[in-house]
Amino acid sequence: MSLPTHVRLVEVGPRDGLQNEAQPISVADKVRLVDDLTDAGVSYIEVGSFVSPKWVPQMAGSADVFASIRQQPGTTYAALAPNLRGFEDALAAGVKEVAVFAAASEAFSQRNINCSISESLQRFAPIMQAAREHGVKVRGYISCVLGCPYQGQVDAEQVAPIARELRDMGCYEVSLGDTIGTGTPGATRRLFEVVGAQVPRAELAGHFHDTYGQALA
Repeated sequence: MSLPTHVRLVEVGPRDGLQNEAQPISVADKVRLVDDLTDAGVSYIEVGSFVSPKWVPQMAGSADVFASIRQQPGTTYAALAPNLRGFEDALAAGVKEVAVFAAASEAFSQRNINCSISESLQRFAPIMQAAREHGVKVRGYISCVLGCPYQGQVDAEQVAPIARELRDMGCYEVSLGDTIGTGTPGATRRLFEVVGAQVPRAELAGHFHDTYGQALA
């Protein structure tokens, strides 16, 4: 097996790791976490999400976090921007790279963001246009690529056209997320083979949850 000489780690703890915590987390604690990650040498940190606190309370104060962290040259500090309002808020906070989020499962898309997969992709069009105008890079996420809590198994063939559309819209990289951690090494290999036939593998990333102890495998 031919292995790459290096890998790129995208640290999403300050966003994906904190957003489901039950107890409120202060801006100061979030800033300290991001600064500690910077000091540890992490080169890409997803700092927060510019989403309504009504829907994701833990992401309140993301603009304050960006204003307070020590940004190291050469390190990317990104944020999730689920809609144009979120992108505009991120831009005002000085964010230079954002991420958009789609799902591979219709059931998850409806339950999570109250629209179909197609509708969610249409919502990204103005974000992509604004990003081009302001020189902001956009990274794409697809959740539930190997399984969905509502639908069950998700076929790789469902994922590939969504990844291709995100790339065609302007996402420089598409991260395939095993949101509920049901994937296995075999299913993951097939996923990347199928999606890799439509999107260059160099433009794909993986996001694996360790729910059933399979993430490292």
